[in-house]
Amino acid sequence: MENAKRTVTCGDLTAADTGKDVILNGWVLRTRGLGGLTFILLRDRYGITQVVVGDKASEEVKKTAASLKSEYCIAVKGKVAARNPKDVNKDMPTGEIEVEADEIEIFTKSDVLPFAIDEVRQKDGTIVLPNEDLRLKYRYLDLRRAPMQHNIILRSKVAFATREFLTEKGFLEIETPTFIKSTPEGARDYLVPSRVHPGKFYSLPQSPQLYKQLLMVSGFDKYFQIARCYRDEDARGDRQPEFTQIDMEMSFTNREEVLETTEGLMGYIFKKTMNYSLPAKFDRLSWDDAFNFYGSDKPDLRFGMKIQDAAFMAGLSDFNAFKAGAANPGMDVERHKRSGLKALVVKNVADKYSRKNIEALEEVAKKYKAKGLAWMKVTSADSANGSGLAFEGGISKFFAGKENEICSKLGAEKNDLLLFVSDEQWQTACTAMGAVRKQLGKDLKLYDPKDEFHFVWIIDFPYFAWNEDENHWETEHHMFTLPQKKYWPTLESDPGAVKGDLYDLVLNGYELASGSMRINDPDLQQRIFKIVGYSNERAQKAFGFLVQAFKFGAPPHGGIAPGLDRLVMLMCHEESIHEVIAFPKNNLAASPMDECPSPVDESQLKDLHIACTEVEKD
Repeated sequence: MENAKRTVTCGDLTAADTGKDVILNGWVLRTRGLGGLTFILLRDRYGITQVVVGDKASEEVKKTAASLKSEYCIAVKGKVAARNPKDVNKDMPTGEIEVEADEIEIFTKSDVLPFAIDEVRQKDGTIVLPNEDLRLKYRYLDLRRAPMQHNIILRSKVAFATREFLTEKGFLEIETPTFIKSTPEGARDYLVPSRVHPGKFYSLPQSPQLYKQLLMVSGFDKYFQIARCYRDEDARGDRQPEFTQIDMEMSFTNREEVLETTEGLMGYIFKKTMNYSLPAKFDRLSWDDAFNFYGSDKPDLRFGMKIQDAAFMAGLSDFNAFKAGAANPGMDVERHKRSGLKALVVKNVADKYSRKNIEALEEVAKKYKAKGLAWMKVTSADSANGSGLAFEGGISKFFAGKENEICSKLGAEKNDLLLFVSDEQWQTACTAMGAVRKQLGKDLKLYDPKDEFHFVWIIDFPYFAWNEDENHWETEHHMFTLPQKKYWPTLESDPGAVKGDLYDLVLNGYELASGSMRINDPDLQQRIFKIVGYSNERAQKAFGFLVQAFKFGAPPHGGIAPGLDRLVMLMCHEESIHEVIAFPKNNLAASPMDECPSPVDESQLKDLHIACTEVEKD
């Protein structure tokens, strides 16, 4: 073929192109012989076109077509022809046409594939995937699969839409350093040794936090960056060592403006990339209510089933386990005390849930430190007129005669399953019951299909948490978060009551973004350092450059950082960020494809003044 460069892509052609001479480039998805005809499905990232080699083709073209195998990379020159009406494939955008091949050129051949690029589906429609490490070892092949192409293309569109929206709003895209000073907070740093400065190390940034605050001091009042970040922590489905966040910071702002800007950004991204309309305003929950009603600070609100306080039940019987939870409120919030006795009403499932099913839920609760999961089923009372309600199973014997009162207060009806967790600690009871609620949502498919993407803001977080192991206060978020102003007078005298001016954005049960207003007063910053046990010397050594900058007229500022990986993962309805990252690490923070991390030459270590000790193998 004199000129093998494509004139169209494999997703371009329609019936309107019938009769045109075209050149296609792509990979052979599969071939099929039928009598004297050979059909070739040719694929590129734009789509699939059917190529046909028929009687009119030369012997050379027929021979070449017969030799083709999956994933050969080829060029096809031919004429676009309309398919017979009975042969039209309505499931293919190019299904009305085919290309009658005049010439075929093989660019490169392919070895036998380690796994099929074409989707293998089971009878129930689920896709059969190879082992993940095999997919990662041959990631360049895995990325040819249509679902992966869709995910990576959507990620690119999300990044572009982000830049469009924020630039239009006056934000400046500014890069911050990748080699930074290691600071003693958050997860472990990834360290980079310096050859020029023996014995000293750079750190890879866990986030651009300090630098974006310095940009606010510099007068760039609206900053953003699609930033690469690094944390040396154990991997899981929605986390890996290197990740990407949409980093934003604003000066002369407040919480409302940050939240509204983020809502606008999410609305623009979903509409631009998926033509999906989000509500203009997202739900809001205080941290206290999120735990009290849903057992988590990242609740999935695609279904209801709120956790209820059941402290009243402790006075209805001599069931001692309930008395312990009800007697210990766990925390005193502004409105009322929360007890450690929690109930969950699971509607209309009592006849379907066996003892084995309930024991499986109990194991879920125990994973989150609950001592157990008490239960009862609501049935009809066995009386002459058949009216009233009764309990059966579990702890029902302790509450005989109290059925109507309990069901009235909990909103329970016949055939409901009642579940209870009681613990001396309010948060432990909430967390355990929240895990049970989440499992029930999955098992019973409670998610509202019309509520595909449910965002909620979690606000009014506790500022400090008591570290029992080290016997001191530490910040829940980071030390540069602004405490809510009404708590400033009592920071030192009552740290446990302080709320932070911080906020998380949650989507479908995943923390999608975290942010806060920032401290810009050096004296207030020093007070926070002191409460968490940072001496002036330690604070100066770790964060001196930031505190120094605050002495030169730092503006009020705040920001947020949505996780790009998690956002795209949820938009694609995936369960792992590996499915939306081109070249991710596996769950051991390694890459099977290029075998990193890997040893390096002794000469490189010598240049860096580093000696490695032998590590015992398991």
